[in-house]
Amino acid sequence: MSKFNRTILWIFFLLVAGVQLFPLVWLINFSLVDANEFFSDKVLVWPEVLKWQNYINAWIDGNFVRYLFNTVLVSTVTIILTVGISLSMAYAFTRMTWKWNKFFFVIILLGIMIPIHATLLPNFTIFRSIGLTDSYWGLILPYTAVSVPFSTFILTGFMRSIPRAVEESAVMDGASIYRIVFQIILPLTKPAIVTVIVTTFLNVWNEFIMAYTFISDDSLKTLPFSVMNFAGQYSSDYGSQFAVMVLTSIPAIIIYVIFNEQITKGVTAGSVKG
Repeated sequence: MSKFNRTILWIFFLLVAGVQLFPLVWLINFSLVDANEFFSDKVLVWPEVLKWQNYINAWIDGNFVRYLFNTVLVSTVTIILTVGISLSMAYAFTRMTWKWNKFFFVIILLGIMIPIHATLLPNFTIFRSIGLTDSYWGLILPYTAVSVPFSTFILTGFMRSIPRAVEESAVMDGASIYRIVFQIILPLTKPAIVTVIVTTFLNVWNEFIMAYTFISDDSLKTLPFSVMNFAGQYSSDYGSQFAVMVLTSIPAIIIYVIFNEQITKGVTAGSVKG
């Protein structure tokens, strides 16, 4: 590639990066301005005085710590269940021979096409009748159910690239099926597992409609509710709302940046080697 073409390519990549990062820059910018400075014709506003009070309000008045704990708890349990179920299903679909293998694999993959909010009304009716509304399980169960199909797809594609000889030697040594799956296969599928963990985390971390429908107890609410704490009937504290959104986005950004390479490996390994 010539120097000119390489320069053009770099300029293009920088423009794309700028477009992708602009919403984050805009979010941080407006989290530091006074309420009177919001209504202007400028895309970005340089505040006369940086209003760090917005972040103090977000942390204290937004009940951020309690909501953060709830979100971390729901996300962690959902991820553990999703990884355990998806890994077991992927092993059954790729390593075990049984009559309805392909049929049930297709049925599971159909779940990828069902949006989580399409199940909102039936889930609410069922959970209310069995007492799961206003509980952590009222969020964990639907989040897990929606995450499993895509996670199974990722793990199945990756697991097909792992040689069977690894498991055959373990079987000869007398290893049980659970030891093979969770002590041998699990470490080998690390890139795919990381992909599953990050995608599940991002989906659960940002979800609001399901949580808003099922949770009314303030002690069980998740992070997106912090934004609602600063919304009034006639006016809203926009600066604090933007500060909440910045604080909420930081963990997701950090996790994605750290595991970006593993995510790429997890998504592409199955298609390249399979």
